[in-house]
Amino acid sequence: IIPFTGQIDSKERDEWIAAINDRSTQFELQPLEALSQQQKQQAVAAIVANPTDAAIQSLPRLQWIQSLWAGVENMLDADINPQIRIVRLTDPQMAETMSEAVLAWCLYLHRKMPDYKILQNAKQWKQLTLAQPKDCHISVFGLGKLGTRAALRLQQNGFTVRGWSQSEKSIENIETYSGPSGFESILALTNIAVILLPLTNNTHNLFNQAVLQALPSGASIINFARGPIVNEKDLLVALNDHHIDHAVLDVFSTEPLPVNSDLWSHTQVTVLPHISAPTTISTAAELAAHNLDQFIERGVIPDSVDRNKGY
Repeated sequence: IIPFTGQIDSKERDEWIAAINDRSTQFELQPLEALSQQQKQQAVAAIVANPTDAAIQSLPRLQWIQSLWAGVENMLDADINPQIRIVRLTDPQMAETMSEAVLAWCLYLHRKMPDYKILQNAKQWKQLTLAQPKDCHISVFGLGKLGTRAALRLQQNGFTVRGWSQSEKSIENIETYSGPSGFESILALTNIAVILLPLTNNTHNLFNQAVLQALPSGASIINFARGPIVNEKDLLVALNDHHIDHAVLDVFSTEPLPVNSDLWSHTQVTVLPHISAPTTISTAAELAAHNLDQFIERGVIPDSVDRNKGY
């Protein structure tokens, strides 16, 4: 018996449990609340979707957790035994889905769709100059699996692409930067900043007033990572000053975005409801079942989060 626990509604929970159970005969996944006290005492692995601290603490022999989300910062900040290994979801379909979203919204900015919407609202018939994709310099911040795939997809569509990560990375035919000095260098070369970084102590509030001002005047940003990486107050100032031309935001410091947020009605902001790369249950369930099968058969725990790095 493997426990499933998470702060999701019962319908979604049941869909996950059925999908994962359909993909393995090695174990039976059940809701945590359906387990007896003895079963909770015996559990050494669990599948979770944004679990509560109390739920994890009710499993005293737990060795590792398979998260169904790619982001695990809430668990790293929680009161969870540091000996418990946390495994992120690394669903390959998510990288494809994210790269599609990054391409779509970069094209949205490149083809000046926000400007045409403003012209439409003003009933103005006006054609704007169209630049070539090669003249649009896109910087991808964060070169994990999602960022790397997104950078390659942008390059395949003719954009000039660069990438930055905290540690040195190499991607064929893409210029990459790393560390603080690389961060400063790439900012100055950026027309569109695509943020795909994990939320850590180092990236919290990273895109603040100073960083936004270091981008060239007229640059745009796309945040498909985590809301607190971008300082929303500083972003609004940069937008109002027209230093930043447009912001496509899929994530926010508070979600759902409060109805009184100025971001909703700002003409230079596109608000999305955290939809850039939704988890696909079928492929994620296959991966989670495989990881548990490997653990049951061979005692293998997948690569887990480095708590010092935060990802």
